[in-house]
Amino acid sequence: MISDNTFIWMAVFAVSSAIVNGLGIYAIYKNKSWAEKAKTYLMCFAAGMLISVPLVFAFPNAVEKNFYAGFAGLVGFLFMFFSNNVIKHRTRQQSLAFGITAAEGIGIHSFVDGVIYAVTFSASILVGFLSGLGLVIHEFAEGVIIFSVLIKAGFKKKKAALCAFFIASLTTPLGAFIAYPFVSMLDSSLLGLALGFVVGVLIYISASHLLPEAREHEKEHSKWAFLAGVALALVIVLTKMA
Repeated sequence: MISDNTFIWMAVFAVSSAIVNGLGIYAIYKNKSWAEKAKTYLMCFAAGMLISVPLVFAFPNAVEKNFYAGFAGLVGFLFMFFSNNVIKHRTRQQSLAFGITAAEGIGIHSFVDGVIYAVTFSASILVGFLSGLGLVIHEFAEGVIIFSVLIKAGFKKKKAALCAFFIASLTTPLGAFIAYPFVSMLDSSLLGLALGFVVGVLIYISASHLLPEAREHEKEHSKWAFLAGVALALVIVLTKMA
């Protein structure tokens, strides 16, 4: 049975993600050059955490609950791959159509982040904490990206900031609070499948979303930020296992 503490931890991380996303929007609204520079390092650090935690901790946890969790992980990865391709295909359009479609994709992505919180914290507070830490950190970059997309689409700065907050910030806690009642009712075997699916999603986010975006704007020490994310995840996991 899921404890009250599980919901509290999930709620804290879901709301924190909205706050950090909002800070990213505010930062690029006020200081574009600083926000762009910080975005790259934070994306690399988050990518390091989000590639390490699923592989060394969340996935073994999922398989322990359900032997077929690996198949669910593959489905999660393919789901993200094909949905991302659909969004990219639609955003070949220009101007406002590009901005609206890209914003739609980011909104869905942020909603899925909320579902991830519900699943990972239901599986284990530690799994949720480790996965959530990487997700919260990457929200800053997500805020910077959605604001930039809307500006490119022709939105005025204030309108772009407000729309970005509703699209990318508030959708994450919304996804978490909507998904949690359903996820909390799953038995251990089904929760293993759900966690396996989430592992595939997290690996995709790290390897096919965060890292390519960071490499496109690579900074001098960005690879060290990535390794720092890997190191922090491993230290926390190994300390727990010791």
